Amino acid sequence: MAKHRGRGVATINYPIGMNLGGDPSQALVHSNPDGKFGVALSSIDLGQGMKSVTRQIAAETLGVPVEDVYVDTADSDTGPHCMGSFASRGTHRVGNAVIAAAKEARAVMLEAAAEELEVNPEDLETDGKGNIHVKGAPSRSISTGAACAAAQFKQGRTVSGRGIFLIPLSDVDPDTGEMTPVSCFAHAALVVEVEVDDETGELSVVEMNSAYELGRALNPKLVEQQLVGGAWMGLSHAAFETTEPYYPEREHGPVDYNGYPMPGPGDIAPHNISVLERPAPDGPYGGKGPGEMCANPVLPAVANAVFNAVGIRVDTLPITPERILRGLKAQGGARPQARR
Repeated sequence: MAKHRGRGVATINYPIGMNLGGDPSQALVHSNPDGKFGVALSSIDLGQGMKSVTRQIAAETLGVPVEDVYVDTADSDTGPHCMGSFASRGTHRVGNAVIAAAKEARAVMLEAAAEELEVNPEDLETDGKGNIHVKGAPSRSISTGAACAAAQFKQGRTVSGRGIFLIPLSDVDPDTGEMTPVSCFAHAALVVEVEVDDETGELSVVEMNSAYELGRALNPKLVEQQLVGGAWMGLSHAAFETTEPYYPEREHGPVDYNGYPMPGPGDIAPHNISVLERPAPDGPYGGKGPGEMCANPVLPAVANAVFNAVGIRVDTLPITPERILRGLKAQGGARPQARR
């Protein structure tokens, strides 16, 4: 009877969104009279940071402080159209739509400021702190709030913008039907070290090490939180959660959420993460977003680590002690593989 260590590796290239029907997302941006901007979306924040990232993108494009931007995800009845918060598409698709809308609103704001300062709009620049300056003459300026107020109360302008991001439809090979369903990919590699008890079948994750290439990290803290949380989710799928509790009889598993096993803080292993930034040419400021790919490589990596530790292939999730013990019994005990 012994505990065996094993190491498993998994790599992934994850498609961002799809181009079926163009995969469109829309955004609306408008200014209040005080220069605060609202971003209207139908892209729902599921806890992945949609509001924070689109707020940053809008502020950067408008040239105003992030504190002056508010995001309203509303719903599909009152917001502009969006395909949905799925396929890890939020940052890429919605971010691009927000840029388009913010550019249109910014152009109107600069036109209003130019009229007040008696210059051409091309002669103006924003400082990101709530001011609009004449290039080469920073003393000649107007606040973004004053420009927006002048637009609405003096000039009769609506400081607003509309944006949509649409993926060009892929060419389809008439003979094979082959096409390109996505616009860009994110990538990851993950190494998991586990410990397997060949007497009880208990599986413990000792350590995880991962590298993720996800374009530009527009909000590094949000990226880190997604990667850590996603790995926890992946571990839960790999070793705990199931909606089909037949081992082989129903009484051997949970029948409701009172008995539904999920990992707690004591089950989570140290996780060392490297984020590789390679800005996407068609991404908003180079971003792609991590999304669902955070969890995906954990499952095969854990399965590979179990094989490395005791020599059995568990091909049904979750990898429970019962399944490990059945595999060990079938092959006559643990057969640790060479570690690399």
